[in-house]
Amino acid sequence: MKRYLNPEKSTWPQLLERPLFNAANLSEKVGAILDEIKTDGLSAVQKYTEQFDGVVLREFAVTEAEIKEACQVLDTDLKTAIETAAQNIQHFHASQKTETTKIETTAGVVCWQKAVAIEKVGLYIPGGSAPLFSTVLMLGIPAKIAGCSEIVLCTPPDKEGKINPAILFAAQLVGVTKIFKLGGVQAIGAMAYGAGPIPKVSKIFGPGNQYVMAAKQLVSISDVAIDMPAGPSEVAVMADETANPAFIASDLLSQAEHGPDSQVILVTNSEALISEVETALQQQLAELSRMAIATKALDNSVAIALNDESEMIELINEYAPEHLIISMNDYLDVAEKIINAGSVFLGNYTPESAGDYASGTNHTLPTNGWARSFSGVNLDSFIRKITFQEVSREGILNLGPVIEKMAAAEQLDAHKNAVTLRLKSLK
Repeated sequence: MKRYLNPEKSTWPQLLERPLFNAANLSEKVGAILDEIKTDGLSAVQKYTEQFDGVVLREFAVTEAEIKEACQVLDTDLKTAIETAAQNIQHFHASQKTETTKIETTAGVVCWQKAVAIEKVGLYIPGGSAPLFSTVLMLGIPAKIAGCSEIVLCTPPDKEGKINPAILFAAQLVGVTKIFKLGGVQAIGAMAYGAGPIPKVSKIFGPGNQYVMAAKQLVSISDVAIDMPAGPSEVAVMADETANPAFIASDLLSQAEHGPDSQVILVTNSEALISEVETALQQQLAELSRMAIATKALDNSVAIALNDESEMIELINEYAPEHLIISMNDYLDVAEKIINAGSVFLGNYTPESAGDYASGTNHTLPTNGWARSFSGVNLDSFIRKITFQEVSREGILNLGPVIEKMAAAEQLDAHKNAVTLRLKSLK
C-alpha cells in the first residue's frame, strides 16, 4: 500500500483515483458481440460460449436432474450455512415492504401509490475463479419477495458444461424459475434480447468482469434496465488507535482478493496504526490461496493519515466507497456523518464479510463513486411504483380552477379544456 501523511485536500482526488483499465476498444468489441446475438440469437450464443468458455453446448437450460444431483453432492454443513444466510436475507428484505396509503390532498382528490413487481428479471452470477453462490441469495430472495413472476439466472459453465453445485442449490432454495449455463457478454445479450430458450427480461442484475459490466451498460441504452453502473469492488476502512490492526488487515485483504483491479483504502488519524496494519498484511497475505490477486490489488491501494476525525469523514464522503468499515471508538457518531457509502460496517467485530454473506443486508452495491447517487440492491430494485388518483365531483370543483390557471399559463389549451368541460357540466 502507498502511504500518505496529512496530504493537502487538493491532492485527495488524485490519491483516491480508482484503478483504470484500457477501455478504448472495450465498448466496440462488446457492442459487436451484442449486435450478433441480437441478430442471430441462439447460434451466436453457442458460438461465443464455445469461444470464451471453451465448451460446446447444445442445451443451455439446467435440468431438474442436475439440480437434484447438486443438492445431493453439496456438503451438508455448507447447505446449512446457505440456509441460515438465506433466512437472514429474507428477514431483512421482507422488512422493506411498504403498505399502500391513500392520501386526500384536497377535499375530493385522493392519491395513492402501489408497488408492482417487475415481471421478468435476469440474474447474472459470476462463476469463474470465484463462483458467487452468495449473490444468488442476494438477488433471488428480494426478487421472490417482490413477486417477480419469472426469475431467470445465467451463470457460466465449467469446461465440462457443469454449474457449481452451490449455485444450483442456492437457486432452487430461493425460487429461481429458470437456470441457464451461460456466462459473459453472451449471457447479458441473451437476457436483453431473448435467444432460443433464454427469455428476454425487463431488468438485469448482478456483478461481473469489465466485459459483463460494459455489456450491461450498452444494453441499458435502449433494450433493458439494469441494477446500477458498477466497476471493480472496493472497501475503505476508517480507524483510530482503538482499532485492531490484524482485523483491519483481514478486511483489506478480503476485498483485495476479489480481483487485481479491486481497491482498498485505509484512513486513520494514527500513523503508528498504518505500520501495524502493514505488518499484519504481510503476515496474512502469505497464507492466502489468492495471494497473487490480492498482491496486485494492494498495488492500487493507499493508507492515508489525517489530522483529525472531521478530515477523515470529509475524505470518505468524497471517495464514496462501496463498503465502509468504521473501526473507531465513537463509530456510531461518525456513522451519522457519512452520506456517501454503499454499505457501512460498524465497530471492531463487524467484518465486511458479514454483509457479503449472512448478516441480511445486500452485497450488490454501487462502486466507482456511484454511492453518491445510487443505492445498493434492495426490495425496491425489483418493483415499480404506480401512482393513482381519483377526483370526485367535489374534487374537480375544488381543484379545477387551479389546473385551469396553470394550464393557461403554459399555453396548453387542451389541458385547460379537459377541466373546463367537466366544470361546465356540473353547473
